[in-house]
Amino acid sequence: MKMFLVILLWGGLFHACALPGAASSSQPRRPFPQHVTYTPGMIWPNLRTQERMDDDVRAFYDYWKSMYLAEVPGSPPRYRVLSDSDRTVSEGQGYGMMIVAIMAGYDPDAHSIFDGLWYFAHDHPSNIDNRLMAWEVPEDAGGEDSAFDGDADIAYALLLADEQWGSDGEVNYRGEAIARINAILESTIGPQSHLPTLGDWVDPDGDTYNQYTPRSSDFMPAHFRAFWSVTGDPSWNKVITASQGVITSLQLNYALDTGLLPDFIEQVSSADHTPRPADPDFLEGPHDGDYYYNAGRDPWRIATDALLNNDEVSITQARRIADWIVAVTGGDPYEIRSGYHLAGTPIQGSDYFTTFFVAPFGVALMTKPGEQQFLNSIYDAVYQAHEGYYEDSVTMLSLLVMTRNYWNPAVGY
Repeated sequence: MKMFLVILLWGGLFHACALPGAASSSQPRRPFPQHVTYTPGMIWPNLRTQERMDDDVRAFYDYWKSMYLAEVPGSPPRYRVLSDSDRTVSEGQGYGMMIVAIMAGYDPDAHSIFDGLWYFAHDHPSNIDNRLMAWEVPEDAGGEDSAFDGDADIAYALLLADEQWGSDGEVNYRGEAIARINAILESTIGPQSHLPTLGDWVDPDGDTYNQYTPRSSDFMPAHFRAFWSVTGDPSWNKVITASQGVITSLQLNYALDTGLLPDFIEQVSSADHTPRPADPDFLEGPHDGDYYYNAGRDPWRIATDALLNNDEVSITQARRIADWIVAVTGGDPYEIRSGYHLAGTPIQGSDYFTTFFVAPFGVALMTKPGEQQFLNSIYDAVYQAHEGYYEDSVTMLSLLVMTRNYWNPAVGY
């Protein structure tokens, strides 16, 4: 069967997407759709049939791929995920690798695209630990080092690929995953705190940025469990415990009524490592201590662990957030604001709808059996909505979870 390709020139790169009918280079072991059995008692959207939701995901993926996946000429071809500024960040590369690995079986070119995404990540190493990816490409000043979330998602995606295609081909996915997991542990996990640092550029004992100043959206307990499973390294159990301890501390001490977490976290003092919300302009802007465009991913990250791994701590933490969003919106997804102070008041200027904040709340609501109608409403509000690279990538991953098509690569190890 011949392969046909749509090629668009964009930003000096070839923008490519395969049309239906392209030949398959390998057969996936876990082809889309998967319809995973999550933790007992969890719910998922039921306003539409499973078959229609699978089609929704296929349509969203086709759009995502056509808009944000770019081929970089080379041999073998490389692929990169385009951010809104036509650059590539390691975070986006990780998102793309997870998405493509899961969509194998629907996308006949998933295997070759995944390899191209991996080659691109490998081609652009951090200038500090070259086993990790530079957080920004092109590597302008300040973009040569790593960011924790990108490498964690890349490692997780490599585990997905190992289970999807095996590791006997051109890329030893399992071997590459373990190498990256070890690099993450050695260069971006605090040796005493056992917390993710912001990247390999952080001095664990630095004055401003250190091993006690994480980003809340870097708490990925489902990833950490998979890393523990594949490496057998008990250090990852310490990372899970430490991360969940910070989440609980912040929820109880700073967000008792909401469960919300801040974008960035500082410590009370160098002698007392009790976590607190970061001050304004700690790293990115005036809302660094609020629930904003980093922390908006937290309900998805935390609830995914609850759904896949039946962890009681993650279930409790996700439900705190879900309970509050139900109460504050009355079950209307269009009342969800685009940023909140931890006490629950909307940030000034947040009176607009974006799927980035709405879709992750849908994942959290899957832990609340009594909120079927609200979950259905959130799904209905986001499954056809398109905004930009960041929003659409997070929504795509949230849709995979909500439709029971996101799976745990630790199964079978």
